[in-house]
Amino acid sequence: MTSTPSVLFVCVKNGGKSQMAAGLMRAAAGDTVDVHSAGTKPGAAVNTLSAEVLLEVGVDITAETPTPIDPQLLREVDLVVTLGRDAGVDPEAGTPVENWDTDEPSERGIEGIERMRLVRDDIAARVAELATRLRT
Repeated sequence: MTSTPSVLFVCVKNGGKSQMAAGLMRAAAGDTVDVHSAGTKPGAAVNTLSAEVLLEVGVDITAETPTPIDPQLLREVDLVVTLGRDAGVDPEAGTPVENWDTDEPSERGIEGIERMRLVRDDIAARVAELATRLRT
């Protein structure tokens, strides 16, 4: 790894889970980890409920914009993390990819802000573990 480890979080639209993970990682790791996010098929904006539940824990992603995966960045980061079952990334030689099959409360009939809080908490726990792993 480089002197400052780097991670790219990827979901399909880059409007929800990957933006949440990136925001939470920036909050957890500060400048000890270079953090990026992207989407396989980026949407137009950050999900309003995703931004709202992060604001509840002091993380602001409201100014973020969904972006496509940059192939150069994909080759340069130390780790790619895909969030959810639908975000597939073709691994680049030497770049490890891990998938976080995140909690999906809607499968249990939980929707709206309650759903997003559960998703946030699941991602936050995974980010905390990853931040520790990347800095050691």
